[in-house]
Amino acid sequence: MKFRSLFSLLFLVLFTSSAYARFVAVQPSSTVLISDGIDGGSLDSGSIIKTVVSAEEKEEACEQTYGFMPCTKTALGNVFLILVYGFLMFTAATYLSAGSELLLEILGPGIVGGLFLPMLGALPDAMLIMVSGLSGDAATAQSQVSVGMGLLAGSTVMLLTVIWGTCTVVGKCDLRDTIAVNNQDTKGFHLKDSGVTVDVWTSYAARIMAISVIPFVIVQLPQMLNSTSGRHLAVLVALILSVLMLISYCVYQVFQPWIQRRRLAFAKHKHVISGILKHLKQHALGRLLDDEGQPDEHVIRKLFETIDANKDGRLSATELKALIIGISFEDIDFDKDDAVGRVLQDFDKTLDEEVDQEEFVRGIKHWLIQAMGASGHSGPDAGPRTMKFLDHFHVQTKREHALLGDNENGENDEESGEVADPKWITFKAALLLLLGAAIAAAFADPLVDTVNNFSAATGIPSFFISFIALPLATNSSEAVSAIIFASRKKIRTASLTFSELCGGVTMNNILCLSVFLAIVYVRGLTWNFSSEVLVILIVCLVMGSFASFRTTYPLV
Repeated sequence: MKFRSLFSLLFLVLFTSSAYARFVAVQPSSTVLISDGIDGGSLDSGSIIKTVVSAEEKEEACEQTYGFMPCTKTALGNVFLILVYGFLMFTAATYLSAGSELLLEILGPGIVGGLFLPMLGALPDAMLIMVSGLSGDAATAQSQVSVGMGLLAGSTVMLLTVIWGTCTVVGKCDLRDTIAVNNQDTKGFHLKDSGVTVDVWTSYAARIMAISVIPFVIVQLPQMLNSTSGRHLAVLVALILSVLMLISYCVYQVFQPWIQRRRLAFAKHKHVISGILKHLKQHALGRLLDDEGQPDEHVIRKLFETIDANKDGRLSATELKALIIGISFEDIDFDKDDAVGRVLQDFDKTLDEEVDQEEFVRGIKHWLIQAMGASGHSGPDAGPRTMKFLDHFHVQTKREHALLGDNENGENDEESGEVADPKWITFKAALLLLLGAAIAAAFADPLVDTVNNFSAATGIPSFFISFIALPLATNSSEAVSAIIFASRKKIRTASLTFSELCGGVTMNNILCLSVFLAIVYVRGLTWNFSSEVLVILIVCLVMGSFASFRTTYPLV
């Protein structure tokens, strides 16, 4: 028993000595002698607690997302985790892109292409923005929202500069009469004679992209006016407007295929008109316009007699079709019966399915006036220069047809055949979309936490990290898809490429901004992102203006 007591006492003394030795090491400046640890002047309880807390803070590990996700406080460790989580977000974006393409292959454009796919493409960015503003209390969220704003600005800059320029270089073709020649790239990197041509729908997409920055201007107005009272209201107004613009954009995308078909049909009809006028001029016994620049009825009546094969004084649908078939319309493909129907619609005012001489003269005169107006030639000079302005009108209509993007002439590689197994493709598309959405939702929070940890470890603001690194993860699949499409070197694929880039930025400006503004408004956060908004405005307005009023992008 005595031996036990002696051993216990010795153990207690050693343990106590070692414990206090830790504190002495922490506080070497203490001049108080320590003998038995009872002297109240040597160490009070408060200093012991502070020392223990300080030691625990130094040894404390980082907070693990979900309680089990890996994390670290070191800069190098966070770089590794950013790469890992970024790759997972890239994988999510890839799955979403692949699933979207399969779903579009099954169901086509319209509701799917206009409503769901643009939203799915912006889902990874939206998830990261949402997570950055929902984490922790309001103070924590305020410090983390810069991650979401940096991602939003970085994605816009990346899509409209790096990816846009790369697609222009990869997809360049020889320019002939300011239009790119499909699959012809013989001039190398000639700055003016080499580039890409897109359809008019890409110009419309660029204009919509430029308009989509309006909510940024509204939410920024109080800061521009140095007002603090109206900031919360400005956030609400910008939120409502961005949601309305999102709905409007989706509706436009849903109805765009129908609008495009109507515009294309009208362009084909104008091309038929120009072809017929050019053919009639070549076979007319005189000029179609007199010295006053007015349609010459005598010459037009002679043409009618030439076309009227059975000499009954009326042109039937069969005779009109023979006229159209006998005209070479080059590479323009269209339904001949539909063309005859449209000509009858222009000429046949009595609705008897035939065109008499008076109707023919009236119709040709209307076409000639239309051609003069479109080509900019009118007045007395038009008579002697009839063939020149008809050639100009013909080239103009051919260009308009090409820039509208004809999906029915065999150039559309994406619609070359029917789907072999629609049910399996639909199931596979749904699985890819669900998997991509799940990965994006699961790893958005750890990625945001890692960015903040790296910022704390290095002293670099989290905005710069999210501005540079995160867009590479969330937009890589979109970049690869755009570059692959551009490399096919066709007007059709180039149009799809640059339209998708404009659409991606538009969804960032309205969908992702709507999520961001909703978080700021609901949580009562402060909007203080002047520099980020300025970057977005400059890039969107400059590139939007550039692409809105031109359809050919030369290398310089």
